[in-house]
Amino acid sequence: MQFKQELAIVKPEKETLLSIGVFDGVHLGHQRLLAHLRDEAKKKGWLSGVVTFKSHPEVVLSHARGLKWLSDVDARATMIRDLGIDIVVPLTFTSELAKITGREFVQLLQQYLKMHGLIVGPDFALGRNRDGDIDRLRLMGREMGFSVEVIPPVVMNGEVISSSAIRQALTQGDIEKVQRFFGRPFTLSGQVVLGDKRGRVLGFPTANMEVKPDQAVPGDGIYVTLARVGGAWLPSVTNIGLRPTFGGKKRLVETYILNFDGDLYGKRLEVKLLGKLRDEKRFDTAEELKTQMRADAKQAGSIIDKQLKNKESEPRYG
Repeated sequence: MQFKQELAIVKPEKETLLSIGVFDGVHLGHQRLLAHLRDEAKKKGWLSGVVTFKSHPEVVLSHARGLKWLSDVDARATMIRDLGIDIVVPLTFTSELAKITGREFVQLLQQYLKMHGLIVGPDFALGRNRDGDIDRLRLMGREMGFSVEVIPPVVMNGEVISSSAIRQALTQGDIEKVQRFFGRPFTLSGQVVLGDKRGRVLGFPTANMEVKPDQAVPGDGIYVTLARVGGAWLPSVTNIGLRPTFGGKKRLVETYILNFDGDLYGKRLEVKLLGKLRDEKRFDTAEELKTQMRADAKQAGSIIDKQLKNKESEPRYG
C-alpha cells in the first residue's frame, strides 16, 4: 500500500499533534488552524504535524477533473513548514486509501506518526464514506487515547474564507479579495517558453509562461504584477487570455517586465498578482493595442510605486 510506505518514511522521534487536510493555498483560515496546532504542540512537548495529499481527494472520489490547485503540493509543504510546523506528510490519495475506514486510518496515524491528538476544522471527516466525522472521532479518541479539537473557520466580511471561495474570486478576476483571503498576493509560476514574439515586435517583449494545466489561473484580463528575476521582484504587467486582437485560440499567460531586457527563455518565472487593470479586449489595429499597452505599463508602474511607498510608511515595531 503506497500510503503506508509514505507514512513509514517519517519516523517521528516523539508524540505528535496532527491536522489532516488538503490545505490548498494555505489561506488565512488554514494559517490560524496551523498556528494553533504549532503552539499547542509546543505546550505539550510534542511535534506538530500535517498530513496532506498530493492529489485532491475530490478528483478521486467524485472524478472532479476540472478542479484546479491554488498551490501544488511542494508549495503547500513549504508554506506549512514556514509556519513552524515540524512534520509535513504528503500522501498519494488513491482509491485504495479512500476505501479504508476512519478507525483504520486513525490506527495508521498512531502506528506510524505517534499521533496523540488531532486539530481539525468543523466540517472535517476522514475514512470511507466520511465515517470518521467529528463525533465519531471524539468517541474513538476516548477509546484509543487521543484528543480531538475543532477550530472554527475564519470569517471575513460575512464570508467564510475557503479554498473554493478563493477559486471563485480568481475566476472573476477579483485579485483584491484573493489577496485578503490569502493574506498575501496570489502567485503564478512556470517555465518561460518560446512564443510567437509578437510582443517584441510591438515593443513590449513578454515572457510566455507555461502554467500547469491543473493550476488555478485568474480570469482573462490585464493584471498588475511583480515578476521575480533572480532575487529581485520587478514591476510588470501580465496578460491572461486569448489575445483577441490577433485572433488567438490558445489561452496564454504573458508577462511584460518594465525596464527589463534580459533573456528568460527556459528559466522559471514567478509572478505575484497585485490587482486587475482591465478586461482583455480586441483592438482594431496593432497601433491602438500599442497605445493601450503603454498606458497599462504606466498605470501598473504607478500602482506598484504607490504600494511600495505605503508599505515603507507603515509603522515598524521592535
